Amino acid sequence: MRIVVVDHDPNWKNEYLKEERAIKEILQEELVNSFHIGSTSVRDLKAKPIIDILLAVHNIDVLDRYYAQFESLGYEGMGEFGIKGRRYFRKGGDNRTHQIHAFQYDNIQEIERHLSFRDYLRQNPEISKQYGELKSRLAVQYPTDIDSYGDGKDEFVKKIEEEALKWHWTIR
Repeated sequence: MRIVVVDHDPNWKNEYLKEERAIKEILQEELVNSFHIGSTSVRDLKAKPIIDILLAVHNIDVLDRYYAQFESLGYEGMGEFGIKGRRYFRKGGDNRTHQIHAFQYDNIQEIERHLSFRDYLRQNPEISKQYGELKSRLAVQYPTDIDSYGDGKDEFVKKIEEEALKWHWTIR
């Protein structure tokens, strides 16, 4: 997989909405809510052009019955893929275009972590800019090494995640 970080594309929102409609058709009543997350959901943030989707579902185990329908949309089901209680789907193989992170509606810790991070970056353009610049540097430094790219972001992401969760609970 070649790691490329690009300037924000306003069309990413439309790509998310298109995919959300297809997912709603599949899951119908099993879906509680869907969210555009990740860097492509933050205006002006540089990102790998991969649409991240967070799904909250009624029963995470029932989601396993939908693998064939997700495959018909081009997704590969990866199971928990390193996060207990998650179902992860990816689309596009080595040229990934979309990723789904699905959690049961009451997995508040994981859902809040993703949404708080997104919202914090949306509200803090300077931090968002720093994050985009870091990702750009790492993509140049590790153009084919996703592990080193991720490791290079890890400290920054954890720090911002902590700030975001605190911020989330203080704005109410």
